[in-house]
Amino acid sequence: MPGIRSKTARAVELAVALGAEAVDEAQGMATVARRCADDDLPSVLDHLASAAAVCALVVADKRHSVQPGTLSWKAFGR
Repeated sequence: MPGIRSKTARAVELAVALGAEAVDEAQGMATVARRCADDDLPSVLDHLASAAAVCALVVADKRHSVQPGTLSWKAFGR
């Protein structure tokens, strides 16, 4: 659990410096976006501070991939 403890301590430090409301919003966005790496919370806070408004949160999802399909390879080798 050292990862959780260090991330929680970092979130508390950020809340003291930037305000609990901003950190709470950033943690919510990071959770929904499944961003849990060490530098993700500060990154989301930076984004919120520089963004005019948050319109929509984009979550990577396998159902909505931009990867081209493999249908064109179906007849390969026949």
